[in-house]
Amino acid sequence: MTEHKLLVVGGRIQTLRKAAALGIRFVLIQHKDQFVPEAARLAEAVIIADYTDWETTRPLVEAAHRAYGFTRVVSITEPGLVPAARISDHLGLGGTTEEVAELLRDKHAMRRHLAASDSPGVRALSVAAAEVDGPEALAAFGAEHGYPFVLKPADATASLGVVRVDGPADAAAAWAGVEALRARTDLQWGSFFTIGPFIAEQYIPGPEYSVETFSFAGRHIVLAVTEKLTGDGFVELGHALPARLAPADEQRIEEAVVRFLDAIGLADGAAHTELRLAPGGPQVIESHNRMGGDRIFDLLDTAYGIDLEEWIVAWQFRLVPALTARPAARCAAATRFLSAEPGTVTAVTGADRARALDTTIDVEVAVRPGDTVGALRGNWDRVGQVLASGPDTAAAVAAAERLTAEVAVETAVAPAGAVREGAAA
Repeated sequence: MTEHKLLVVGGRIQTLRKAAALGIRFVLIQHKDQFVPEAARLAEAVIIADYTDWETTRPLVEAAHRAYGFTRVVSITEPGLVPAARISDHLGLGGTTEEVAELLRDKHAMRRHLAASDSPGVRALSVAAAEVDGPEALAAFGAEHGYPFVLKPADATASLGVVRVDGPADAAAAWAGVEALRARTDLQWGSFFTIGPFIAEQYIPGPEYSVETFSFAGRHIVLAVTEKLTGDGFVELGHALPARLAPADEQRIEEAVVRFLDAIGLADGAAHTELRLAPGGPQVIESHNRMGGDRIFDLLDTAYGIDLEEWIVAWQFRLVPALTARPAARCAAATRFLSAEPGTVTAVTGADRARALDTTIDVEVAVRPGDTVGALRGNWDRVGQVLASGPDTAAAVAAAERLTAEVAVETAVAPAGAVREGAAA
């Protein structure tokens, strides 16, 4: 029997399958709403608990550690990152520390940390930010730092609650949006996230990218730069990689992300860093010590042959070799998201035809007839996703856009006050 023993905090069943295939024995701690029976067949043991509640989690993982002797802790899901680091610190198992995980979770803490750096190059990666508690604070921030600026939750994800404030007249409406968001009871992953403090931060102009990296004992390797398509607001409508960039700009982005990860203190594992290429150079929007969402990991696997989810668990026990240089792409891949008018879904058409196309990686429709579609307010409000490949990025993007034209989600107007039900991002 292998001596590779792991604690997995939350996450996808696919992670567990990959750990088992590698011969890793593991204990899973999972929220009751996310448990699937297959996990019990794969794991040494399963603990059903709210792993974001430390008072509940601490005695359970202490007992599991004594009983099963796991030596590493990992999570690939956003709400599990800080708990995993806290457990690892508490048990003295090494890995990413709670301090680092918190810096990446709390966007205001991240801004303060960068601003306090002795390095001008690190400070240049960030922008001014402040916690705000009402429209008067928004107006004060605008008066000090100028317009436009961005208002967003300090610790949410999926573009939830992110708005641009263009002038003093927008302050009251922007804060009303905050209060409306805090009052919602239909948020996906609502059992994991509470809408807490909001921050205002200077708006970063320029095209937006994400950078997918893997760190090997402190050496950060950029795996890919991903270009993003956003709508009128901040909701992400698509991704493509490798990004179409001039070599000099790509080098500036790579150097900026390496500098950022060094400053934050991340040493091992995957990271997904979002930034914009501003006129003065790359500036970081946010970062996460996990693989990117929106199935960017599937784009990465298609274009580079890198199963990042497998790497995350394998690297815990050095079961994959450390890279020494950036990998070369073997093709390109892109994704676009499906949208629909708010209302009740009456029909979904074209998905099977789209799946049969040669360039299709996958077609995922997250709604079915009878479900209710709400307004597009965040990434979780999208109704589906298509993924396609191509010999280069332009071809992959064109293929993905053909798929969005092929798949149709038809709706009828919903009754006033209706909310979307039953859909998954």
